Order: sequence, then structure tokens, then C-alpha cells
Amino acid sequence: MIDTKAIEEHVRGILSALGEDPEREGLRETPERVARMYAEVFEGIGYTNHEIAQMFGKTFEAPGNSGPVIVRDIEVFSYCEHHIALMYDMKVNVAYIPNGRVLGLSKIARICDMAAKRLQLQERLGADIAEIMSEAAGTPDVGVVIAGSHSCMTARGIRNGSARTITRTFLGSFQSDRELQRMLTEGVR
Repeated sequence: MIDTKAIEEHVRGILSALGEDPEREGLRETPERVARMYAEVFEGIGYTNHEIAQMFGKTFEAPGNSGPVIVRDIEVFSYCEHHIALMYDMKVNVAYIPNGRVLGLSKIARICDMAAKRLQLQERLGADIAEIMSEAAGTPDVGVVIAGSHSCMTARGIRNGSARTITRTFLGSFQSDRELQRMLTEGVR
């Protein structure tokens, strides 16, 4: 559980350390707002991958001879664990091969969203989504491709605003089947 009172205190301390007056009109309620925001955007910290798979693992009987299910351009954001900097403009493509059961499509987006609500690395986010999808859908065959921008590169340091990071996580048949990989990565930028 996220300790919002501790966050409030620490934000007040950060504001003071920056040379700001935490009691001035524009900042007076900032510690509480930041604590509420953190409770929302870091909700996924409170759940294991297994628990997320259980939450969003509602499946339905698959139609006969189902091919891969691909959901493209699921929008998420997260925070880099190195700088607590925003990872934004992230698009996630997820695919899996049903093993007799299919997930509700909104559950796939919810899995991506909840896994992103943690301090993350983009590489781990892809691995977490793949692991959760595999368990929730009951299949070893999952692929995840993420393209995103990182404010730790675009807004500070090198300040390269056009840099995009693309990561791929392939499980089961996605590891070796080039056609499945192509279907999932096509058009990613």
C-alpha cells in the first residue's frame, strides 16, 4: 500500500530543498496532489504479475482453429526507475496464439496499463506484459513490442527529443516464427 502521508512530507522537503516555500499559495496543496497522483500512477506496484493475471484473466472459448490475436497501439505511460522520469507516447502491440481460450480485448489493454503503473524499465515492462498475458490467456505463445519516448533522454541529459526506444519480448513460438514477429512489429516506430 502506498503511504500517501509519507509522500506528502517528502514532497514538502523536496520543495524546500529546491528553494521554494511549500506554504506559498501555488504550492500549499502540491504535496497532497502529488501523493494522490502517485497513488494513481503507481497502483501496479501493489500487485504481482500473477495477481494482475488473475484480475484480468477472464477468458472465453476460442472459435475453432483461431489464429493469432493481435492488439496494436495500446497507449500507456510509465515512469523510469532510474530518474522517476516519464516514459511517454508509448504504444504497445500485444499478440498471442489462443490455446482454446481467448481473453476479452479490453483485458489486454488493462494488463498493459496495470503493468505500466510501476517504476519500470521499458524492457521489463515488455517482459511483465508477456508473462501476465501468458498466464491470463493460458498460452506460452506471446509477443509484445513497445515503442516509446523517455523524458530522461528528451527533457534532460542529451535532450534528444526525437529519440524513440523499441523493445521486443517474444515467448514460445514468437521466438522463432519470423512471420509472427513480422505481424507484430510491422509499422512500429
